[in-house]
Amino acid sequence: MRIYFMGVCGTAMGNAALLVKEQGHEVFGCDAGVYPPMSDVLADAGIEVLEGFDAERLAALKPDQVVVGNVMSRGNPEVEWLLDQSEVAYISLPELFHNTVLPQRCSVVITGTHGKTTTSALTAYLLERAGAKPGWLIGGVPNDLPGGAKLGEGQPFVIEGDEYDSAFFDKRSKFIHYRPQVAVLNNLEFDHADIFRDLKDVQRTFRHFLRIIPSSGYALINGDDVNIAELLPAPWTQVIRVGVGEDNDLIIRDFQDAPAGAQFELAWKGQLWAQVSWPMHGLFNARNAAMASLAAALASGCADPRDFDLSALASFQGVRRRQDVLYADDDWVVLEDFAHHPTAVAGAIEALRAAYPDRKMTVCFEPRSNTAASSRFQAEFQFALSGADRVYFGAVHRAERMRPEDRLDTAALATALPEALAFSANEALFEELSGNILTESGGLIVFFTNGSFDGLPKRVANFVASVL
Repeated sequence: MRIYFMGVCGTAMGNAALLVKEQGHEVFGCDAGVYPPMSDVLADAGIEVLEGFDAERLAALKPDQVVVGNVMSRGNPEVEWLLDQSEVAYISLPELFHNTVLPQRCSVVITGTHGKTTTSALTAYLLERAGAKPGWLIGGVPNDLPGGAKLGEGQPFVIEGDEYDSAFFDKRSKFIHYRPQVAVLNNLEFDHADIFRDLKDVQRTFRHFLRIIPSSGYALINGDDVNIAELLPAPWTQVIRVGVGEDNDLIIRDFQDAPAGAQFELAWKGQLWAQVSWPMHGLFNARNAAMASLAAALASGCADPRDFDLSALASFQGVRRRQDVLYADDDWVVLEDFAHHPTAVAGAIEALRAAYPDRKMTVCFEPRSNTAASSRFQAEFQFALSGADRVYFGAVHRAERMRPEDRLDTAALATALPEALAFSANEALFEELSGNILTESGGLIVFFTNGSFDGLPKRVANFVASVL
């Protein structure tokens, strides 16, 4: 088939294009922003990428199928052309996977509000190290795998299952399309305030996901999460509980964190499976490891998960933009983390306390996502950020598009926290922070954002390097 990707330079779309081409289809696409690294990756794979959106050009190309990215909307000239004609089929990216990549595979779908990318990378990494030759599609850049996507030759295919909607014409969550055989429900909270009304609305789509897991499949759930507990029972499939509580099937025991990394045990139905010592920090990452370990064991066909070797956990290096150290010396450490939900921020701060116990922690937080910019989490962010020694709030992203009462009040948060400032421009934050670097003897500077923070993380790291 001749398959055209509309919005091909997005991480998920670009990786999907690579997989579909690997299956033997002719692939090409377009995007408004054609730039590295994805443009280079696609070019190296022989995938033509066209600049901008042009209805006449698309009509002349005569594709058999158009994959419409979920950032595309009405008013786009190519979208309007697609809707006006009846010859060329169009589908969402998740539906494409349902139809082309996932049939005949053991689909391992990793879901949850937090930790999807790390858990997906861990699962694929463990399967790869075990010789299962898995495929995967991960919404990030794993440090231990050759890329974010691979078709693979074996049965398992690991896919990050996002609850966000599929396309402007398909408002079902992406993970509904992913044919789950082994499904991970890592945690569940209210998120994506732009498409979900409340927690009950999020739970509704997770219930739909649970309903499509077959009787021969597995639902691996966080047994300590009360919001997931409300989704049960699910008698049509095999439910396995994972967590720290004694009533779980797979239990995380004796967790300890230290500057060099964390240690813990995994016990399967009361029997020791593995003693883990690895460079990752935080109980949340131990939960990710437990879920990934069990998912990999089941996907590889182990009747007893304890037969699956977990020694590879010791060398796992994580995913880029998750506690990424941008600069470090004896005095200063500058790092960046993708966290943007209050629970993720709180967990990251707790983990970083263990990793850097003797350093004053300055957290710079950019309210950028629809969740982070919303006033709905005002109290939760105050609690989450109270674990830092000092907090600097960057500018609320696209603040002018929100009513004052609907957006996060960073000035009020700065007043409520012991040592905090709110800035209306990120440049002012940089000036304040650079002054601290010049006058203080050292510390830990952490940037939390799901965007670029106007390039401040790398800029601050370069500034520290240049003045010391």
